[in-house]
Amino acid sequence: MQETNSEQEPYILPDTTSIKVHEAMKENVDNMVSIFKLLSDPVRIRILKALQISDLCVCVLVEITDYKHSALSYHLKLLKDAELVDSRRDRNFQIYYLTEMGKRMLRTIESSFKKV
Repeated sequence: MQETNSEQEPYILPDTTSIKVHEAMKENVDNMVSIFKLLSDPVRIRILKALQISDLCVCVLVEITDYKHSALSYHLKLLKDAELVDSRRDRNFQIYYLTEMGKRMLRTIESSFKKV
């Protein structure tokens, strides 16, 4: 059995590191938290993956899924508010597409999970 030293040396953190850790713990992370919450819904991840393939109208998403138009519109609005998705008008259709941030976010997520 290994004896424990009751007078262990204290763990010493350099002052500069301590300051940086304190600053990091005080940072406002609300934006990151909201993105993680947004991406915690599998419907939204699936929408992003579908839009990675092609710009789409809600009507196409309704046709290929079991989701109602209103439900998909709600999820698209949340993704749009987070600036991961945007839309443009094409005749009578609202066409949704990934923003540059949405593309980067999805690539980052996918590459992270390929490593696991």
